[in-house]
Amino acid sequence: MLSEPLTLYKLMILYMLKRVKFPLTNSQISEFFLSKEYTTYFTLQQALAELTDAHLIQVETTQNSTLYELTREGEDTLGFFGKKISDPIIQDMDEYLKENKVRMRDEVSTLADYYRSTNQDYIVHCEIREGRSSLIEMQLSVPDEKQAELMCSNWQQSSQAIYSFVMKELMQEED
Repeated sequence: MLSEPLTLYKLMILYMLKRVKFPLTNSQISEFFLSKEYTTYFTLQQALAELTDAHLIQVETTQNSTLYELTREGEDTLGFFGKKISDPIIQDMDEYLKENKVRMRDEVSTLADYYRSTNQDYIVHCEIREGRSSLIEMQLSVPDEKQAELMCSNWQQSSQAIYSFVMKELMQEED
């Protein structure tokens, strides 16, 4: 076990990101650490910030979430120091990821965000990802922020039906 807890938390974050092979949100990482009472929220945020500053993880921020992904340097670091994580902690992380992996992947694969355009309307960006690949991506213009927020919140529930509809329509052969 490591003598400095912050170093252990950083290695644990790197381990989790490597095991899932897709980005994790700040809230997903926090959920594990706080539910298992490994550390406080503020210490965890410090560990994430230091990993980002050291380029061991990369961060992508959208309107409603922050996504973290392992970099090549982070993977190398985990390769050098990963053995310093104790077996019981590894078991805790593996069990948690096994139980929650599908839910966590689904949460980060359906993204929606909006921004104000130069002509003062709002552009809603909706996307479904599989790994690093985009399955579908749409940008829609709406006149006000309330509509943009509503579309973003509805995308999570409606994205699969919309994707299926678009694929069905575009794959139809003409008679």
